[in-house]
Amino acid sequence: MPASLARPKDLYLPDRLADVPRDRWPGHIAIIMDGNGRWAQRQGLPRVSGHAKGAESVRRTAEECARLGLAQLTLYCLSSENWKRPAEELDFLMALLKSYLTEERDTLMDNNIRACFIGRREGLPPEVVAELDETLAITAGNDGLTLCLAINYGGRGEIVDAVRAIAQKALGGELAPADITEETISQHLYTAGMPDPDLLIRTAGEMRVSNYLLWQISYAEIWVTQRHWPEFDEGLLHEAIRDYAARQRRFGALAAARQ
Repeated sequence: MPASLARPKDLYLPDRLADVPRDRWPGHIAIIMDGNGRWAQRQGLPRVSGHAKGAESVRRTAEECARLGLAQLTLYCLSSENWKRPAEELDFLMALLKSYLTEERDTLMDNNIRACFIGRREGLPPEVVAELDETLAITAGNDGLTLCLAINYGGRGEIVDAVRAIAQKALGGELAPADITEETISQHLYTAGMPDPDLLIRTAGEMRVSNYLLWQISYAEIWVTQRHWPEFDEGLLHEAIRDYAARQRRFGALAAARQ
C-alpha cells in the first residue's frame, strides 16, 4: 500500500487528477533529478546554469507535492559519485545547495514542509552542514510534506553503513546474527522510520536507478520522462501520478480481479 497522505486536501485537486481516486495516489515519491547539464548545453549555456534552473524545478515540485497533500518527496541532490565532477562545477553545486538551504526556508515554512537529510556528512563543506542543520531545526515542527534531501548519498554506501552498525551490535552481544531480519536492516538505513517510495521518477530518459535507494525501491513503480529536470513541472508530476494510479501493484502476489 502507498504511504499515507500527509493530511486531507479537500480544496486543491488539479483537473488532470480530478478523476483519480486519492487512495490510488502515491504517498511517497522519489526523484532522480537528471539532465541539468545536458539541458544547459542544449541552450548554449554553461552546465552550471542548468543546475541553477534545476533548483527552480525543486521549488515547483516540492510546493506542488505539498499542495497535493503527499506524505514525502525524496530528491537525489548529490550522489557520492558526483565528487568525480570538475572542481568548478562542484564548487557551484555546494554554493547552490547552501543558497537553497537558506533562501528557501520561507517557502518550506509557508508550505508546512519538514526537511530531512540522508547521506554522509563527511566530505560536505562545514558551512553547508551548518545551513543544513539550521534548516532541519527550523522546519522540524512542520507536519505536512516531508522533503528528504539525499546529499552525498549512495545506496551501496548506505547499506555498508547499515551492515557495519549491525555487525557492531552483534560483536557487542546486543544482537544475535540469527535474529537479523529485513526489518533489522531497514531500521539501520539512513531512511529508518520513513515509508519506502511508492513511485520513482527519473528525468532525461535514462533507464537506470544510479545507486539510489537500492533497498527502499524494491517494489516502487518507475516512471521515466525524456524531459530534463529543469523542464519538469506540475503537469509532468500529475502525469506521473496518474500513470502510477493506473498500475496494478501486486508485491509478488497475483493480480486481484478488477470490479
